[in-house]
Amino acid sequence: MIVKPRLGEILKERDMTQTALAEKAGIPQAAISRFDKSGQHKDEHLFLIARALGLGVEELFEVEDD
Repeated sequence: MIVKPRLGEILKERDMTQTALAEKAGIPQAAISRFDKSGQHKDEHLFLIARALGLGVEELFEVEDD
């Protein structure tokens, strides 16, 4: 299974900045910046980001079967 973060794509679709999302989610902007670059994500941040965007956690990722 291949899991790819898609937060950058979601922000672009919504014309939203990382800073705006960080404020809405109540987490540091650096955590937003690292989201698509890192294979590891804090569970709490995943849920806060998803909640701030009105999405399910699984919608933050593109999942492909090998």
